[in-house]
Amino acid sequence: MADDIEIDAQGEHGYLVTQPSELEDVRTWFKVTPEVMDQLGADDEEDVVLRTVQFLRRHQDVADFPETVDLEDVIASYDEYLTVMTAD
Repeated sequence: MADDIEIDAQGEHGYLVTQPSELEDVRTWFKVTPEVMDQLGADDEEDVVLRTVQFLRRHQDVADFPETVDLEDVIASYDEYLTVMTAD
């Protein structure tokens, strides 16, 4: 599943994620804040972005991803996100 996800760092705490969909590639900007990283107990932002993309794919089609994803919004929208992301 992760083989088709391309993640490119775009400055401090920003990532451009490109994923194929049936019609065309979907590009989504991800914003990761230090506060979110603290909540997740993580220090690898790119890994958090990858795992977040995989999490979101279980809830929606790639074609339905928004242009921008703020991880704070994901936390607020999905009750199980923190549990899934902090499970070892």
